[in-house]
Amino acid sequence: MIMGIVVVEICDSNLINALDIEKIIESEYPEVAVLINDCLNFCGLCRLKPYALVNNQRVHGNTPEETLAKIRKAIEEELAIYQ
Repeated sequence: MIMGIVVVEICDSNLINALDIEKIIESEYPEVAVLINDCLNFCGLCRLKPYALVNNQRVHGNTPEETLAKIRKAIEEELAIYQ
């Protein structure tokens, strides 16, 4: 069962995996569940840009670090609903 009120999904082949996104995000945001999937069906995107889905909304940047910053921003926006 997924415990997070925010779900971040990442493709296993994605460039963002240069960072340990799962460990980083889950340590900063206990209410977030990070799922690593074999494929998110955005064929080709994972080879072009680092990206993730935050509650089914695509977030991407030019580098893993830029994408991580955008993921954090998207998480903050999602969590603001619950505060």
